[in-house]
Amino acid sequence: MPEITIYTDGSALGNPGPGGYGAVLISGRFRKEVSQGYRLTTNNRMELTAVIQALSLLKEPCIVDLWSDSKYVIDGLEKGWAKGWKARGWKKADKKPALNPDLWDRLLALTEVHSIRYHWVKGHAENAYNNRCDELAVAESQKYK
Repeated sequence: MPEITIYTDGSALGNPGPGGYGAVLISGRFRKEVSQGYRLTTNNRMELTAVIQALSLLKEPCIVDLWSDSKYVIDGLEKGWAKGWKARGWKKADKKPALNPDLWDRLLALTEVHSIRYHWVKGHAENAYNNRCDELAVAESQKYK
């Protein structure tokens, strides 16, 4: 299977408020950036959307190294929280509704296609690709201020 590295980030100016996401996909010497903004959204929705959009660009099953500064996304996938929420009818262990079930459902379906290794990266730190994703996401958010 082809190997690809994906970095993602989401942003919301206010929560909810104008938002955007950014993603950088790297495979060998090839690099692609994607981003989009939304008029009214939340940070977590943008974090999820970034991963969904990046994985949706892959045309075949891949080995993916996914980097995100969102513990919500990384833990939701790596620790199996989202699968548990889905199995309980989009309820968390405390019986409260899980947020963003529409996006988690799409993301879970995409994770079944690929072999994904999850990596959390500290946001706004030394990782150039994470910082680039942040720049893209914030720039998209600014369009809807």
